[in-house]
Amino acid sequence: MTTVVRQATVAIADGIHARPSHAIVSLAVDFDASVRLHFDGRVADTKSILSVMTLGAPFGSMIELRGEGVDAEQAVDAIANLIEDNTNNI
Repeated sequence: MTTVVRQATVAIADGIHARPSHAIVSLAVDFDASVRLHFDGRVADTKSILSVMTLGAPFGSMIELRGEGVDAEQAVDAIANLIEDNTNNI
């Protein structure tokens, strides 16, 4: 199975807290893929809100996304775009 890897910079003003975590999980469950966020030695499963919330990625931090599965490329791109979009209100 091929792994899709992409870097993303957190553009969400307060970092990845409860609301952004909910948005990430809500997006991730729509894909037939497993995507994990890697930050500062920690790993979060994007289909687990608790896992994403405890990642603790602040504004401006670099996150690595790794996806596997049928929709991995689309899932990684969609989640990375959400994390990098500073125009969203989450």
